[in-house]
Amino acid sequence: MSQIELRFLRTMAALRDTGSLVEAADRVFLTQSALSHQLKDLEDRLGCALFIRKTRPVRFTSAGHRLVKLADEVLPLIHRAEIDLARLAGGESGRILMAIECHSCFEWLLPAIDHYRENWPEVELDVSGGFHFAPLPALSRGDLDLVITADPVQQDDLAYLPLFSYEAKLAVGKKHALAGREWIEPQDLTGETLITYPVDRSRLDVFKSFLEPAGVEPAKVRTAELTPLMLQLVASGRGVTCLPNWALHEYREKHYVSVSSLGEEGIWPTLYAAVRADQADAPFMRGFVATAKETCFRNLIGIVTADLD
Repeated sequence: MSQIELRFLRTMAALRDTGSLVEAADRVFLTQSALSHQLKDLEDRLGCALFIRKTRPVRFTSAGHRLVKLADEVLPLIHRAEIDLARLAGGESGRILMAIECHSCFEWLLPAIDHYRENWPEVELDVSGGFHFAPLPALSRGDLDLVITADPVQQDDLAYLPLFSYEAKLAVGKKHALAGREWIEPQDLTGETLITYPVDRSRLDVFKSFLEPAGVEPAKVRTAELTPLMLQLVASGRGVTCLPNWALHEYREKHYVSVSSLGEEGIWPTLYAAVRADQADAPFMRGFVATAKETCFRNLIGIVTADLD
């Protein structure tokens, strides 16, 4: 049997931190007499003194310093292992394979993933690139575990955890006829080239919430994969685009584009983390949503708390 037990290391650390037998005894929930007996037992086992009696604060011998150093190395490892085991026992480990319906979300998602991995290392986390179409059915089947979406489809087996709300705004070139307008009407886009991400128009705010309800169709639709490319095209007068306000903030501040609301009241979608209902309360899943929210509200300009939160 080892001569050094964890209780001895905890006692030595408490003695170093407090500097007195009385306070160290309180720290490790022992009486002063019991603590003194424990230290004497340890010294007898090791065959050497650990500290100099009747000094305040406590002065350690070389052997005592060595044990304190060991405590500093071992106790944090034990503490982290206990946390990990508690998470495993309490449902705080698992898998999150996610897909993203919002192209511009990569700006905040990757930092959120990095932060989450630091705090939840036992969770297998990855972003799938194989579900460009209809990811919600894949979520129901169990092929995915989480979908970032602004288009909730109500199903009994799915739950939608709100992340934040944002305003969808129109960006035009600085010399465009619509530049400087506080808001625009659907009819203003009838002669425009609308630049969008290469996704179905049913998933685009400008179509589903603005143009289609008014029965308006733009003159032309052009697609681009990347947000910077879309805004470069807009700035050079090759079209207009609709993006989240937080994605446009930097370009507006640098006066690359002019930004307007869609209608006098504006269009305010909500972004959700869609998960299977049986995992909605899993600590590791709630942990990811909390991390994503924290990251977004720290870094994105113009977002607000979702009404359903």
